[in-house]
Amino acid sequence: MSDLKRTLGFTTALSVVVGGVIGSGIFMKPALMASQLGSPLLLLSVWVVAGVITLFGALSNAEVAAMFPETGGQFVFFRKMYGDGFAFLYGWAAFAVFNTAGNASIAYICAQYADYFLALPRFPASLEHSARVHIPGIGNIFPLENAGVKLLTIAIVTLLTFINYYSVKHGAALQRMLSSLKIAAIVLLICGILFSGHGSLHNITTSMPDMPRGFALVSAYMAAIAGAFWAYDGWNNITFVAGEIKQPQKNIPLSLFTGLLFCMIVYALVSLSFAYVLPVGKMATSSFVASDAAAAVWGLVGGGVIAVMVMLSTFGAANANVLATARVTFALGDTSTLFSWAGRPHPRYHTPGNALLLNAMWSTILIVSGSFDTLTDMLIFVSWFFYGMSALGVIVLRFKMKNEPRPYKVPGYPVLTVAFILFTVFFLAVTIYTDISNYNSGRSNTVNSLMGIVITCIGIPVYLFRRKSET
Repeated sequence: MSDLKRTLGFTTALSVVVGGVIGSGIFMKPALMASQLGSPLLLLSVWVVAGVITLFGALSNAEVAAMFPETGGQFVFFRKMYGDGFAFLYGWAAFAVFNTAGNASIAYICAQYADYFLALPRFPASLEHSARVHIPGIGNIFPLENAGVKLLTIAIVTLLTFINYYSVKHGAALQRMLSSLKIAAIVLLICGILFSGHGSLHNITTSMPDMPRGFALVSAYMAAIAGAFWAYDGWNNITFVAGEIKQPQKNIPLSLFTGLLFCMIVYALVSLSFAYVLPVGKMATSSFVASDAAAAVWGLVGGGVIAVMVMLSTFGAANANVLATARVTFALGDTSTLFSWAGRPHPRYHTPGNALLLNAMWSTILIVSGSFDTLTDMLIFVSWFFYGMSALGVIVLRFKMKNEPRPYKVPGYPVLTVAFILFTVFFLAVTIYTDISNYNSGRSNTVNSLMGIVITCIGIPVYLFRRKSET
């Protein structure tokens, strides 16, 4: 791993955090969250609460990242905390589903919005639905469905892969530029709506008459927070590139705190601007809440404005994900004979070139299959399990490596870390309960959280086979 040079400064680190977090979630989730809560003020509070909880987890990870600023992030941390076996399970789950599927998913959304302007070709509906593959326990996938969008998605992943393959500096420069453009566009959107005079403060303070009460409100609030967590996901990308950050003991914690605080403010202000021009009842029934909000201010041009913004935002998020997630595959390959090819840095470009290519190939398979959305839903549970375990690992290392230098310590330890762990346990329990309830009521064909556990646990025999082959 020493062949990957420390070339990324604070500005790039900050752009990786902001660029990895702000994708499509803020343009898509507010409508669903409004329908769940029925109150604009509660909607705003969700973004703040979810942001604070995410920040607790991020700052806990920052302590370990400052101790071990190595490429691979949580994979490296888990080796120190729990040993090679647990780390391999994380690396397996990250490669098999949530990193590569996440890359595919965010690029797919970018391509979908490009279709607004390009009218990408597709096969007749009869052919799309006749080419069906059934996967037991997961459902049907349609490889020929939306072929034009899928091809553009593959092209986006391929382009970003090769930019980051040939140069860390070029990939980082692209990320800084995309993050800057994204921030400028979002600021213009917020100001353009809030200062347009086309809205009403009454919309922000008026709730739906049938909004949930009592325990139903608690359940709805947790469901809304789950949606907000999805929008905040991607903050841990910065730990994946820790081995290439200059002054990591300073820049990683600072970029996480500054970046997530900025994202929290942006998410709250964007939701506020939507609520300003759309009554909560209209927000709750909107299929494209961002487009409807923009249309209320700019008319028919609003749809095109939002399409451009989502494309810009998701393209930046896709680059941040491609750049960062390959480092986990690289770290996995550096410690495993099964993935050893992926662990070899490029001798000339000093990039994790093979890992980037491997991630791109698997992402392409997921794109063609069309199954990545299903897989991502299943692994939300697993990714939060690993977030909780990484926070717990901070406490483990306080005992296991009590004399190890800690350039950065979690503020308010152990209260902040324990609070994050307890919330994670609660969140996982509610997720399992909700998934089982949806399955029993027929609203879902799978228990997504349990399927996620099964897919992750497939890594156990793979790990045991690897150990046996190495002895």
